[in-house]
Amino acid sequence: MDDTKAWPEVEKAAAEKRRELVLQGTSANTKISSYGGLPSAIYSLTLLNYLEVSQCPSLTELHEDIQHLTNLQSLILCRNNLACIPNIISSLKSLKVLDLSANNLGLLPEGITQLRELTTLNVSCNHLEALPDGLSQCPKLCSVNMSKNRIIGFPRDFYSERLDLLSTLMASDNAIVELSTDIHKLSALKVLDLSNNKLTDIPLSLSDCPKLKEINFRGNKLNDKRLEKMVKGCQTKSILDYLRGKVRQGEEKGDMEGGRGVNDRKRKQKKKKEEERDELEEINKMVLRVLHVSDAPEALTVRVSAEVKDVRPYLVCCVVRGMLLKPGNALKRFLVAQTKLHEDICGKRTIATIATHDVQLLKGPLVYDAKPPTQLKITPLGRKEMTAVELMRHLQLEADELRKQKKRQNVTGLHKYLDLLQGKALYPCIVDAEGHLISFPPITNSEKTKIQKTTKELFLEVTSANSLQTCKEVMDTLIAKMAELNKFTVEHQEEVGSDEEDAPSGQQTSTDACSDLTIQQVRTVDQDGNLKVVYPSKTDLSGDIPNLTVIW
Repeated sequence: MDDTKAWPEVEKAAAEKRRELVLQGTSANTKISSYGGLPSAIYSLTLLNYLEVSQCPSLTELHEDIQHLTNLQSLILCRNNLACIPNIISSLKSLKVLDLSANNLGLLPEGITQLRELTTLNVSCNHLEALPDGLSQCPKLCSVNMSKNRIIGFPRDFYSERLDLLSTLMASDNAIVELSTDIHKLSALKVLDLSNNKLTDIPLSLSDCPKLKEINFRGNKLNDKRLEKMVKGCQTKSILDYLRGKVRQGEEKGDMEGGRGVNDRKRKQKKKKEEERDELEEINKMVLRVLHVSDAPEALTVRVSAEVKDVRPYLVCCVVRGMLLKPGNALKRFLVAQTKLHEDICGKRTIATIATHDVQLLKGPLVYDAKPPTQLKITPLGRKEMTAVELMRHLQLEADELRKQKKRQNVTGLHKYLDLLQGKALYPCIVDAEGHLISFPPITNSEKTKIQKTTKELFLEVTSANSLQTCKEVMDTLIAKMAELNKFTVEHQEEVGSDEEDAPSGQQTSTDACSDLTIQQVRTVDQDGNLKVVYPSKTDLSGDIPNLTVIW
């Protein structure tokens, strides 16, 4: 059987000698199910340096012929149903990024430890109980993500000094009950995430990690209640200073018992007040964590067509995680704030337009295009599917009717923005990988990607006909407002009502929720794949916003 005929994507990649191949979603999954796996022809594409097979639950195994793809630098196999990975993966000597998240893995092959160029390993959302003992031998490994597994502990030599290059350790949503006092041996550790585990204590030796910049212990029931409160609201420096203070207290107690201590009560009281004031300042801070696009191989990309140049040429996008929309009126407050931004900084959408989408309801990569109104079909918010021509006609009729009813010239809602596209031969739009039109700026976005209380990740877009800097300034303001709203939601726990009671077992409620937001960079490229803009960059989110801290 010539499997290339059933797989035109593979045939095209071979004919054009492509370096990248992406197979994802329902179409790919159906072929994998009927074929019994990936086509053998895929393993002959030896020029590939990027291979992604994702969102295919019918994919349960990876053939050993994967060893022939020796030029692979990125192998993305997330959201499938893989039960094992062949040990022969050790042959992929050029591999830098390996994403095995959201599969059915119970064990990782020792061959992973022989990938000497590996820098990023993501094994979150599997059923792992331990990592390979030799993982520390990967000399360039700088990022490990092990969230939402069933890890009950780490291998005995995990904290060995051989791991002196490990900078990021993420093991959230597991059942870890103890963190070794040898944690300080991870001398290069910068990021540590052990949130939502079963820890009762944090070892004081953690404060001896010389490069530690970011820690997360939220969702653990700590014996030290003051420390438990601090990990919910304070930044890393305050927590580490608190741990160092506990170390000093132990030393002073030993000195006093030996007759060498000096009882200086006033000095201690003054120091305690200063520490409490610093803690209060930390608690009032809003924190944004920026996730670099290179640290997320699955990150969304937006391709901009040449046709938008004369219509609405400027666009910036990003993905926001951690926005609390479920409690009380949080979603309503966010939508009201977005409307107010449209009225104010966006100049009633004449300067810029904001749109928000549920990431789980769209498929990347996205395309920002401009098409004739008769070719655009969208399901507008709160309406049935129609063409752009029909939508504009409906809105115009509604506007005329409103003027008659209210006996005044001004109208409200979407009707205010009809003139913005008047006389345009092409209308701007954003289309996802499945051909769904998800946004029609500056008028509306799609009901298909509408955000709800259950939305976990938001895709934000800002478009403008004025300038790229305008888009960036509006996006900066929007994100700062989101951080402010998230802080308000966490601090006003009484508004949660029944949502907290209905939360499933193990799910965060507002009482232990975190107001920090994570901003995932999104690349915007031209038709040839050349970078136009990435947001946020180091020059963004740098304005004088009170109490806002950005962690890169």
